Amino acid sequence: MSEAFRDHGWVALTALLLVPALGGLPARLAAHRRMRRGVPPGPAWRHSLAEVAMVAGTVPWLVMAFTPQPAAGGVTAVPLRDLAVQLAGDPGTVLAQVTGNLLVFAAFGFAAPVRFRSLRPPLVGVLACAGSLAVEIGQYALDIGRVSSADDVLLNTLGAMAAAGLSRRWWSPASGDRSGVSRPAVRPVAGRQSPTGSTSESPSPQETSSATTAVPITDSTVTSTE
Repeated sequence: MSEAFRDHGWVALTALLLVPALGGLPARLAAHRRMRRGVPPGPAWRHSLAEVAMVAGTVPWLVMAFTPQPAAGGVTAVPLRDLAVQLAGDPGTVLAQVTGNLLVFAAFGFAAPVRFRSLRPPLVGVLACAGSLAVEIGQYALDIGRVSSADDVLLNTLGAMAAAGLSRRWWSPASGDRSGVSRPAVRPVAGRQSPTGSTSESPSPQETSSATTAVPITDSTVTSTE
């Protein structure tokens, strides 16, 4: 457990500390720049914080992934093989390994839909899978003593997609609703149709009452039926 925590725990702590510590000033500057361009404060801050979170929450994991290890590297291309071997070992090590792999692209998955309206969990999963493949290929090509595993790609992708779902309430509006505000439907004004097919406006109640004249009824207007 201590070895697994040394490999993953410090990265998680660094990522959690970097986002508020180093991300405050860049996010503030980016938010104020957006507001000067006319962006409302809410979206300006949300997009700026999302950009900082994607970078500050992912870079420490990539540094860990490319840190050389005094061990023999290798490739495990069969999915779930490494995971099955780990499950037979120390539970603490399994927990640290699985949790670490789920968190590698979790910050990206959480913040990407908040920043970009076109990114939803399926597309986030595709991008995370591509990034994880690039990491595994880089580890093998650099020969830094790390095992390039299909299970790592699988867990990295699942972690990013799960994190994207957790940030649903802060997602940017979809392309069809850029403002994020529903607009009331406009009802057509009722009117009467002329013989030529055009529609004219109906007269107002005031106009109708003024155009109607009262006709007094007298005895001379009544016809006897006797």
